[in-house]
Amino acid sequence: MTTAAATCRQAAAPVARAMRVSMVAASLDIIGGHGVQMVALRDALRTSGYDVSFVPINPRFPRGLQWVRRIPGARTAVNEALYLPSLRRLRQADVVHVFAASYWSFVLGPVPAIVAARSAGARVVLHYHSGEAEDHLANWGALVHPWLARVDRIVVPSRYLQRVFAAHGYAARVIPNIVDTRRFAWRDRPTVEPHLLSNRNLEPYYRVDLVIRAFAHVRQRRPDARLTIAGRGSQERMLRALATQLGVADAVRFAGAVPPDDMPALLDRAGIFVNASTLDNQPVSILEAFATGVPVVSTGTGDIADMLRGGELGTLVPPDPEAIAGAVLGILEHPQEAAARARRARASLDRYTWTEVAGAWESVYRECAALPRRNA
Repeated sequence: MTTAAATCRQAAAPVARAMRVSMVAASLDIIGGHGVQMVALRDALRTSGYDVSFVPINPRFPRGLQWVRRIPGARTAVNEALYLPSLRRLRQADVVHVFAASYWSFVLGPVPAIVAARSAGARVVLHYHSGEAEDHLANWGALVHPWLARVDRIVVPSRYLQRVFAAHGYAARVIPNIVDTRRFAWRDRPTVEPHLLSNRNLEPYYRVDLVIRAFAHVRQRRPDARLTIAGRGSQERMLRALATQLGVADAVRFAGAVPPDDMPALLDRAGIFVNASTLDNQPVSILEAFATGVPVVSTGTGDIADMLRGGELGTLVPPDPEAIAGAVLGILEHPQEAAARARRARASLDRYTWTEVAGAWESVYRECAALPRRNA
């Protein structure tokens, strides 16, 4: 890929320097899909010749203010006091690539970045990931729509989100999430260990409670089964109590938030990846399970049914503990069928690699370069 690029501040002839892209997203201090995707894209773009900088929406607090993180309102105030001045760094960018979720996180993170970028004359690409998009666009009115009108391109990872945006009058480009398969040691699994893994944050819409209830059913048939829950969130205390109530606490390990560098090893030790979310988009965690060869059992919300090709690449289930348990037991009883699905899942990952999506991102940035400058 050439590094000669037109700036996005004006429609000018190409200049002999790399296009300057500034990414605005959560850092990996908050372990989640946005941070993982930001790092993957940042590193890939740099390898391809782009000059990429990063502005975190969650700047690190000074040592003397760490205690403020325990107070929700004060935490937000201090975070914004540190974040807003950091947006001055966007003045050097040709394109500002803003990762976005829904609701107040959209208002507190992407909106100031959009304002700062437009004020500096940079072009703005809004990279929207949230499975809550339908409710967000339908019900947040002036807190979302005027800002969507101020970006130059909207990019989403899935056709599911593309349809949501189209229903509200916005054109969105689909560029799938990426996974670096080199980080994961794929292996065929002719036998499957009864070791379940849930790798979603402990928030209501990920329904980790259903995974625990399903696990309790599995234990009735497979007393040797165990469950690892990787993630943190507001429901942790409730979920621990549920495991105790159902009599499976001795076989459930709460591993906390697992850093991305440790995820390949955790997946390698797992037997079955289980996801019970009822609100979702295109989980990177499922792509990582594909990359490792771990059989996947999941609800089909958001883009997940398409990711699993209707059940060809994993087992689709309703958000029901007995159905989830039945799917897990089916894999344990018929591991060869699960292994065949896992092999097909691994082959499907080509469309989620940087080699596949690089041209699409280059096209988005170069379209920005062709746009005339407009007022903020």
